[in-house]
Amino acid sequence: MLRDLAYLFYPIYCAACDGPLHKNERLMCTSCRHELPLGNFHNVNAKKIEKVFYGRVKIENATSLFVFQKDGLVQNLIHNLKFRGREEIGRELGKWLGEVISQNADYQHIDVIVPVPLHKKRLRERGYNQVEKFGIEIAKLLNAKYIDSVLKKNSHNKKQSKRERNNRWINTSETFGIQNESLLKNKHVLLVDDIITTGATIEACINVLKAIPGIKISIAAMAIAE
Repeated sequence: MLRDLAYLFYPIYCAACDGPLHKNERLMCTSCRHELPLGNFHNVNAKKIEKVFYGRVKIENATSLFVFQKDGLVQNLIHNLKFRGREEIGRELGKWLGEVISQNADYQHIDVIVPVPLHKKRLRERGYNQVEKFGIEIAKLLNAKYIDSVLKKNSHNKKQSKRERNNRWINTSETFGIQNESLLKNKHVLLVDDIITTGATIEACINVLKAIPGIKISIAAMAIAE
């Protein structure tokens, strides 16, 4: 009864379409859960992500939960995560993807989950890294460690979404650094991010991380742009 009254006065809204949830729905409405464009990249479409980085940086495996479509449900979902304080979205997506790839042989030997970092200024503004809970949940399901103290962002650039696609390569050059690199020595690292567009941010991170002896790097994202 109390729960029903609370829902009546304080309805919970779908993280994808912003419509009100029914009391038995969690985070997203049933309709959105069925309409979200799953990528299935860890299986038949894995090569699509790997092709983004072919000839640029070496990666072991790559996966993404969703396909990102402009003005689609995934865009709204990630917008709510990044700009409306709905951190629970990252947690839910991490559980979702983590459960799937934990059954895939390519991800059985991941040692460490590393998030793409935010600059400390952006972190203060937002109050959280939008991929933190995503990475933590994946780490739990892969029995891996979550380490965010090695990869650091050294410069604060303009938002990637507001820059022309071809200029993003310059924007991400020499913006990342590493510390405490011994934590990743001889480890298989899963680098996690929210959206892969040109791949420039991921490439910049890998170019720094690859200096660590014995490191192997795979990639997991919430979404990859079409």
